[in-house]
Parts: sequence; structure tokens; C-alpha cells
Amino acid sequence: MTKPIIHQNPLYQLLKAERVAEFNERKARGEVKEGMLRGGDFRGLDLRELDASGLDLRDAYFRGADIRGVDFRTTQLEGASFCQAHFSGAFFPREISAEELRLSYDIGIRVRYNTR
Repeated sequence: MTKPIIHQNPLYQLLKAERVAEFNERKARGEVKEGMLRGGDFRGLDLRELDASGLDLRDAYFRGADIRGVDFRTTQLEGASFCQAHFSGAFFPREISAEELRLSYDIGIRVRYNTR
């Protein structure tokens, strides 16, 4: 089992500091690179305004994070954990079932994609 990663890149550090608007601006300028947030530790953060489109957040930890209203439909989330996260109004990829999200919320399992 992998542990959450505290990345040392400046864009991850913006999210850890809950400077989401600045992260979004830099993302819009193309500064986010593939894999630079993968497996990241986002536990307990307020990420409600995050532009998550196209991000690679596989294996990330969102325990207790506030991700209400975030649109994850085009985000890579396989293996992420959402234990006790606040995610009402959020959109998730079709490949993640409601049951899978419920299990992740309740007991912290990592979400798996249903490819059937």
C-alpha cells in the first residue's frame, strides 16, 4: 500500500496552501505536467473551486477534504480515496459507480473504474 505523497513542486504546494485560484491560473497557462499531482496528499483541504479538468489525481488521498461542486468528469481518479470527504454536488467520471464512491467515503477504499 502506498502512502500519500507530499510533492515538492510549486503547483502542488499551492493546493496544499489552499491557494486554489492561483493554481487554476497557472494550470490555465499550461504549467501542470502529467503525473505531478498523482498520489498527492489532499487530506482536509478546501478545494471547492479547483479546476480539475484533465488532471492526473490517481492514487490521491482526499480524506476529509472539501471538494463540493468540483467537476472531476475528465479527471483521472482511479485509486483515489475519498474517506469522509465532502463531495456533494461534485461530478465524477462515469467509470466510478455511486456504490464505489459510497464505499470510499464510508471505509476509505480506493475507487476502481468500472470498464464494463
